[in-house]
Parts: sequence; C-alpha cells; structure tokens
Amino acid sequence: MNLVPRTIRGRLIAGLLVLLALTCAIVGFATFRAMDSFLLGRVDQQLASYGVRFAASLEHGEDTRGQAPGMFGARLVGGRVTQAAVVARADALPVRLSRQDEETLAAVPVDGPPLTVDLSVLDDYRVQAVAGRDGDVLVEGLSLHGVEETLGRLALLELAMFTGTLAVAGVAGTLWVRLSLRPLQRIATTARKVSELPLASGEVSLAERVPDTDPRTETGLVGAAFNRMLGHVEAALARRHAVEQRLRSFAADASHELRTPLASIRGHAELALREAMSDDVRHALNRIDAESGRMSELVDELLLLVRLDEGRPLAREEVDLTRLAIEATGDARAAAPGHRWRLELPEDPVTVTGDPLRLHQVLANLLSNAAVHTPDGTTVTVTVRRLPADVNAGRPPPGGKADRPLSDVEVSVTDDGPGIPAGLSEEIFERFSRADPARSRATGGAGLGLAIVRAVMAAHDGSVDVRSRPGRTEFRLLLPAR
Repeated sequence: MNLVPRTIRGRLIAGLLVLLALTCAIVGFATFRAMDSFLLGRVDQQLASYGVRFAASLEHGEDTRGQAPGMFGARLVGGRVTQAAVVARADALPVRLSRQDEETLAAVPVDGPPLTVDLSVLDDYRVQAVAGRDGDVLVEGLSLHGVEETLGRLALLELAMFTGTLAVAGVAGTLWVRLSLRPLQRIATTARKVSELPLASGEVSLAERVPDTDPRTETGLVGAAFNRMLGHVEAALARRHAVEQRLRSFAADASHELRTPLASIRGHAELALREAMSDDVRHALNRIDAESGRMSELVDELLLLVRLDEGRPLAREEVDLTRLAIEATGDARAAAPGHRWRLELPEDPVTVTGDPLRLHQVLANLLSNAAVHTPDGTTVTVTVRRLPADVNAGRPPPGGKADRPLSDVEVSVTDDGPGIPAGLSEEIFERFSRADPARSRATGGAGLGLAIVRAVMAAHDGSVDVRSRPGRTEFRLLLPAR
C-alpha cells in the first residue's frame, strides 16, 4: 500500500503536517528537558539546604521536626546500611532496604553531586552522600514523586495541545492549499475538456480558455502559455480543415467532371468494337475500354470517400452478415479459383443494422486483397461470429470513444500467405497506400480499397484492424449489435 499522496495538494498538506509535527516534537522535547532540569535544580537546592541532619539524627535518635516530609536518610558503615528511614508526618519510619538498594546507595560517590537513584521499596529519590565523623557515610535524599508528577502532566498537556494544533493546522492547511491550487485546477479542467474534443477530424472550435493569466503568479504564467498554445492549435486545425475542405471539394468536383467524359469514352469504344476492324485497332479499343473502366471505378471510389468524409448518412437496414459472407466468398471463389476459400459461420444468422451494399463492398475489398497479394494455393477463411458477453464487456469501444456502443459482432478474413511487410500494418489503411510500391498498377488497385474499408466501418460505428506475421494475416471487423 502506497502511503505517499499522489496529488500535489495531498503532498503539500502531508509535508506541512510532517514539518509541523516535527516542530511540535522538538519544542515539546526541549520544554520537557528544560522543566526536568529546572525541577531537579530546585530539588538539589533543597537538598543542599537540609544537609545530612536527618541521616545524622538516625544514629542518636534525635527529633525529626523541621525535616521535609518524605525525606529519606540512611547510615552506611563499611558499605552496609545500618539504619534507614523516611520522614513521615510526625516521626521517622524505619525502612527495610533490599540488597540491591543497599548496593545502589553504596555506589553513590561521597561528597559528590546529587544523583537520582531508584529504590525498589520507595519512589525515585535525589540523594547525596557525605562522610560522617565516625568513619561512616551519611546518605540523605528527597523524593522525586512531585517532579515526576509535574513532568507527566506537562507531557499530557503538550500532547493534547500539539494534537489539537495538528488537527486545526490540517483543516486550515487543506482549505488554504485547495484555495491556492484552484487556478491550477482550472487549468487541468480546461485541458481535460480540450482533450475530449474530436481533434482528429472535422472542424473543431477551441473556445475553452484558462481564466487565470496573471503574470505575477506561476499559475498565471502557465495559464497564459496554455492559452497561447490553444490559440496556435486552433489556428492550425482551422488551416488543416480548410485544406481538407478544398481537397474534398476538388476530389468531388474532379470526380463528377470525369464521369461524363469517361462514360463518353467507354460508349464510343464499345460502339467502335461492334464494327469490323483490324486486330491492332480492336486491341487498342479494348485497352481503351478496360482503362476507362478502371478510371470509372477509381472515380466511384473517390466519390464514396468524399461522401463518407462529409458524414453523409448511409442506408440503415437489417443486414444478415452470414448471407453477405456467403455471397462475397462465392464471388471471390469465381474470381480466384486458384485459392482455397473457407467459411466458418454460426448456426444462427448474425444480423446488424447498416448499409448492405457498403458492407458487401468491405468484404469484397478484403477478399480481393487476399486473392491479389497471396499466391495460388493460399487458404482464405472468412469467419462470422457473435462475441461472448464476457469478451464484449472487456472490449474498449470502437475508435476509443466512450459514447459509442460496444462491438459484439466480429467478421474476420484470414489467410496463410506471406503476410504484410513489417511496419506497414497501419499505413495500408491510408489512401493511395500500397504494400508493394514496386507492384505495377495493372496487378493492383489505386490503394483505396482498405481506406474505403476503414471509412465504411467508421460510418457504422465499427472498426477494423489487422494482425500479420509470415504465414498468417487476419483482418478483423468489429460491428455494434443491431
């Protein structure tokens, strides 16, 4: 478990409380030690003022009046305690010391400074030893019970005061840090709103701005820099959108303009082919007809991409993907009989809502690519299945957008051909992209097939991805449930 706060606010508050706790601990320890030293000094002064009169009176049985209550006295001869007593209210009470207590008292240096000793039968005492007249040692001491009680109360008082101080400082510090970091929070909120905008395509307006731009503060400088960055990004997106619009308009206008002359060229070529002519002229007309057909197909594909880019709605009706897969695979088998074509379909039909013509075009493009880019004898498998509920629940939304429905229908086209060259798995979905740049235009399309696949899938709130290695290439289509 990580106890270190992750946020700046949490770290600032934790650091403040740690520093305050250390300060309180140092102050508390210093005051405790100062009070302890002061009280012991007072005890030593009292002990010095009394001298060893009580200890000396034990030998002769003299009156104990005038002695402080609780005072301890002992007489040692040859390191052995001969007499020991404590002053009570009106008389001296004899004390029976243990062997350990006698050794403790014998260790007190004669005529030395007062020491604190722990007597097992009594409390802690502050004692001093003085040499007697008869070769004995007189030990006298005062109880430290009052000192210890005072220090205990002081410790409890400091603990209560410091705990209250930390609690108040924690609440006040949290409010102050939260107030101080509010401009930074506004910057983070603005950044989060901007990150949720669809910046990848279309016209985007970055109206969000950070309100805190005071150059006298650090957050104000960051806010001003962030606003300038948003302005630059908005200008760049506007220029990009304008360029894209011009390109789309050009593609749409050029495609529309090309349709009429291409239809005319094909019509004249077909008309001329009906007449008798030499083989060379017939061959030339056949080439004209074939190439004009290729150009017409390219124009149709460009117009489709322009319509999809503009967000024009597609047909929305119930589509049986199993039937679509059967029809597309049958067409591919007829076009490429040298390949082995397989179908893996569920027992029940799998239906989605979409444009049947465009979804058929998606499957046809994938199967055509598999036929063109793999040698004869390659096995191509088309699989249609409905994803299990647990797999679907853990799958991210198509396109990474949380507002789109989860995909729960999968269509895959798999082949055991040579695979896609490394590093081209993403580029092949770009327009006019070709896996083999050296491939002649006669053996492949213009590079719009997979771009159309991705655009059509996006228009259906779906997605397409590819996984490829030598010996296995899989294109996987994900579509939302009907």
